[in-house]
Amino acid sequence: MRLFSLIFCFLVASSFAINLPVHKEVLENGLTILIHPNKQAPTVSCRLFYVTGSVHEVPGKSGLAHLLEHELFKGTKKVGILDSVLDARFMQQQDSLQQLIREEKDSIQLKNLWAKHDSVLNEHRKIFVKDELWGAYQAAGGTGLNAFTSDLMTAYIVTLPKNKVELFLWLEADRMQNAVLREFYAERNVVREERRMRYDDRPTGRYYETFNSILYEAFPYRVPTIGWPSDIENLTREQAEEHYKKYYKPRNAILVLAGDVEIPTITEKIKEYFGNIPSGDAFPPITIRDPEPAGEKRFTVTRKDAPNLMTIAFKTPEVGHPRLYALDIAEGVLNGRSGRLYKRLVEEKKLAVSVRAANSPNKYVSEFSISVQLQKDANPEEAEKIIWEELEKLKNEPVSEREFQKVKNNSYASIVRSLRDMENVATMLAWYEIFGDYKIFLSWAEKLDSVSASDVQNAAKETFRKEISVHGLLLGNQGE
Repeated sequence: MRLFSLIFCFLVASSFAINLPVHKEVLENGLTILIHPNKQAPTVSCRLFYVTGSVHEVPGKSGLAHLLEHELFKGTKKVGILDSVLDARFMQQQDSLQQLIREEKDSIQLKNLWAKHDSVLNEHRKIFVKDELWGAYQAAGGTGLNAFTSDLMTAYIVTLPKNKVELFLWLEADRMQNAVLREFYAERNVVREERRMRYDDRPTGRYYETFNSILYEAFPYRVPTIGWPSDIENLTREQAEEHYKKYYKPRNAILVLAGDVEIPTITEKIKEYFGNIPSGDAFPPITIRDPEPAGEKRFTVTRKDAPNLMTIAFKTPEVGHPRLYALDIAEGVLNGRSGRLYKRLVEEKKLAVSVRAANSPNKYVSEFSISVQLQKDANPEEAEKIIWEELEKLKNEPVSEREFQKVKNNSYASIVRSLRDMENVATMLAWYEIFGDYKIFLSWAEKLDSVSASDVQNAAKETFRKEISVHGLLLGNQGE
C-alpha cells in the first residue's frame, strides 16, 4: 500500500498540474468564499481569515491585531455572558474609569482608580460564561481549534464533523458582528507578559526581532506582530473596538471550507449567515516600500545566556514572481542533511550544530535566509566564508542534473502529500488568496517544473549579493 502511494505521488507530480477543485465566490458585501469538496473523511476544515495584521497598524498601535485576536474569544452579546444588559453597564463603568486613569497624574489616586476598576471587573466576571465559544466547538467534536495573527492577517480555525459546520457559520457570523471586548486591560497585561517571555527575556527573540527591523528599513514587516512594549502598554479598548468595527467585516474576510460539503447547500448557508452583514471599510493601500539598500548591513548581539547563531538574509520579489521558483530549487540544494551547507558546516568542518536555508514567499516583498546554529567554539568568520563559497557556486556552476531532479522530486512529493491534509489545504487556500490568488498555490508544482539550471544560476546572481545582504550574529558563552 505504501509503495502504491509513493508511485501515485510521482505520477501526479509528473503531470505537474494539480487537480484540486475549488469553488470561489465573492458575496455582494465583499466576503470571499473558497470551498474544496472532499469526501475522504466526514469532517470539514473551517477557516475564517481576516486581512488585518501588523502591516496595517499605524505607529503607536502596533500589536492591535494580535490583541484583538485574543479579545474575540471573550464572547459576544449572545455568547460568553448571562445578562447582556448588565454586561453593557459593567463595560461602560470600566471605560469611564479607564478614561480617568489615563488622565490621572497622582500615583495614590491612580492606585485607587485601578482598585475601583478591578472591583467592577470582578463583579462583571460573575456573569461571564467562561470560554463558552471554545466549549461550543469542543462539545460539537471540534478539533484543531486555534487562532493566530501574522503580519498580513488574523485567522480563526477549527475542524468539525460535517453535520456541525453550521455551528461554525453561526458562531463566526455572530463574532463578526457582535463581539464584546471584555477584560480588555487584563488581557492587555497577558499579551505584555507573553511578549516579555517570548521576546524581551529570550535572547533569540530579541535577536530575530532586531534582525527583522534591520532587514526591513521602512516596510511594515519590520514591526513585530505582537507589538512594541510601549505600544502594547498604551493600547485602549476604544482603539481596539474602532478597529474591529471597521475592519473585521466581510470586505476583509476570506471563509474557507475544505472537506465533506455539498457546494450548493453550503453556499446558501453561508449567504444566510453572512450575506446581510455590512461590508465594512477597506484598508488604505500599502504604498510604502523599502529604499534601495545603501550597502551590506551587519550587527552583533552578545548575551551570555544565548546560543551562537548566524543569520544571512536577502530581500526577494513578492509571491508569484518567477525568481521565487528558482530560489525554491536553490533552497533544496542548500538545505537538509544531504544539502551542501549541512555537509560542509556540520559534517566536514564541525562548525555548526544545524543549518537551514529558507525561501519565504510573501506578499509585497519576500526573503531568502540562511540560519546557522554554531558550535560553542566555532569561528563565525570561517562559517560565513563557507556559506559565501556555496552561494558563489550556485551563481557560477550549474546544479547537476541528479541534484536538480532530486530537489524537484522532493518538492513535488511534498506538495502532493500536503494535499491529502484538509487542514493544510484550507489554510493554504486562505494564505494564497491573501497573497493575491489561491491558484498560485495550486500552480506551484507546475511552475517549479519549468525552472531550468540556468534559471537557478540567474536567480542566485540576482539574489545572493553581499551589497544587499543583512548579516546578524548572536554570540553567547563562547570559549566557556
